[in-house]
Amino acid sequence: MKTPIRVAVTGAAGQIGYSLLFRIASGAMFGPDQPVILQLIEVPVEKAMKALEGVSMELDDCAFPLLKGMVLTDSANVGFKDANWCLLVGAKPRGPGMERADLLKDNGKIFIAQGKVIDQVAAENARVAVVGNPANTNCMIVASQAKRLTPDRFTAMVRLDQNRAQTQLAKKAGVDLTKVKDIFIYGNHSPSMFPAFAHAKIDGRPATQVITDQAWLQGPFCETVGKRGAAIIAARGASSAASAANALVDHVRDLMTPGAIHSVAVKSNGLYGFDPEVWAGMPVRTTGPGHYEVITNYKMDDFAKQKIAATNKELVEERAFVADMLKG
Repeated sequence: MKTPIRVAVTGAAGQIGYSLLFRIASGAMFGPDQPVILQLIEVPVEKAMKALEGVSMELDDCAFPLLKGMVLTDSANVGFKDANWCLLVGAKPRGPGMERADLLKDNGKIFIAQGKVIDQVAAENARVAVVGNPANTNCMIVASQAKRLTPDRFTAMVRLDQNRAQTQLAKKAGVDLTKVKDIFIYGNHSPSMFPAFAHAKIDGRPATQVITDQAWLQGPFCETVGKRGAAIIAARGASSAASAANALVDHVRDLMTPGAIHSVAVKSNGLYGFDPEVWAGMPVRTTGPGHYEVITNYKMDDFAKQKIAATNKELVEERAFVADMLKG
């Protein structure tokens, strides 16, 4: 049997965490033959830790053969110790009337602390995936605290946007969603992100030849994908949970699967016109477990360039809000 992977999860008793942990323990994230040890981190509040205890009881009761142990803690030093993957799900939600800049600064303090601890105590091969919003900038903040771990170890999740875009294209074309390929997300995980439909394929043909309604592609399609989270909150009275957890499973599984091509937010290094220092969604190819390369040969038309410029502007503005936090 393989050596267990240690997986640290913050916000483990929250809605996304509750939808996520059973998927990890079942083998959906790392494969049917990869044992795991879950290191579950919650805030030091009695109610949260009690809820985490209940989640761990349910995990026990599922009798997952791959689950080889659990750590329940409110200490980052304990939770991230020797972790191979650090899944940063927990974050302060945006409250009524809260400005985005305030949310960035409040969450920034959380992610600064986590970044320092991860760099100090996580495994030598540690990878970090950020889900807590604003995910791209929180990822940048975490990475800025690292002296040992390199920037490529830190990714933010735009896979939920990719999954949403894939489904919307399939519905519009009237095909099974497995027929939709190469729909990638560029930029921020926010309404400004850009689903690059011109590069997508539907049943092997360019998506723009199958869906010839250019106005729909440039308008309702982009808007639906970008504002899907708000639409779900309006419908169910709570933010996306199961779909976000599922997207994180996809995100990590594909980063562990050589040859997988998918959307990930990574340090842009100036590719596709993004500011070099921001984390932006881009198409990547997994070259080995935990390793990837950005696919750089996609050409952008004027509409795509305009959309990328807009989402890059937002990312640069977010970085400016937290500039004093990026000094490490």
